[in-house]
Amino acid sequence: MKLAFLGLGDIGALMAAHLVRDPFDVTVWNRTSSKADRFASEHKARVAPTPAAAVKDADVIITCLPSSIEVEAVLHGENGMLKALRKGAVLIDCTSGDPPTSRSIAAELRQRGVDFIDAPVSGGTTAAKAGSLTVMWGGEAAVFERVRPVIEAFGKKIVHAGPVGSGDALKAVNNALLAVHILSTAEGLAVLVKAGVDPKVALEVINASSGRSNSSENLIPQRVLTRAFPRTFRLALLDKDIGIASVLAEDLDARTPVISLAAKRFHEAREMLGEEADHVEAVKMVEQENGIEIR
Repeated sequence: MKLAFLGLGDIGALMAAHLVRDPFDVTVWNRTSSKADRFASEHKARVAPTPAAAVKDADVIITCLPSSIEVEAVLHGENGMLKALRKGAVLIDCTSGDPPTSRSIAAELRQRGVDFIDAPVSGGTTAAKAGSLTVMWGGEAAVFERVRPVIEAFGKKIVHAGPVGSGDALKAVNNALLAVHILSTAEGLAVLVKAGVDPKVALEVINASSGRSNSSENLIPQRVLTRAFPRTFRLALLDKDIGIASVLAEDLDARTPVISLAAKRFHEAREMLGEEADHVEAVKMVEQENGIEIR
């Protein structure tokens, strides 16, 4: 099976590394060509100079890009994929995209005899390296069955969310909850620090009680208390994801004031901390506003 993989970022490169083995014949492309060259030097893969060249003979195309904006650019831009896609091919978009754009792309590709699945992933670099990502996909079951071996190469928990766009919707809401948990845990701990409670003691109680979350059990102890803040998932991308969830709620006339407020707060954190900050560093905004440090 001939594959094209476009987007060798922190997650994409790790995913692609699971595909460079039989029965897959892999061609890669990346906007920063040096990343593609480095990947090919370390793995059994060819490098394409353009998106069009990458996909011209591919049975399956995987895109893993920052947002749907980049997917559309790679599809429609100069030397883009659109006219080079082979009839009968399947495009698996592992970007954390937005549902309306995915539905629009799917409709356009359908007219050319190309199938589309939106399949964003969750689990971060650790799961990507292990090949155990959670994959939430939207599309037709018959199309998925044709590409199941590809997705199973990097995914462990693979869930059909519904029609095209459903995977993107589920990923956006999941990440909106992540953002809410980070902020709410930071705010709660800020109150406790001001009240004279050691945050380590507070987390010991919270994590044995009903207020616990992945943020309180893992992210805060491993990153905030240690002040390590490894760069595993950019705050800017989480800002994008919770923005998608907020707009989706508005489009569906769903009342979600907590998610809307968290979207506003994460945008403020992005402006304060910059484009390269890790998502957990949003805690620094809460600390600064309260004149404390959680450690």
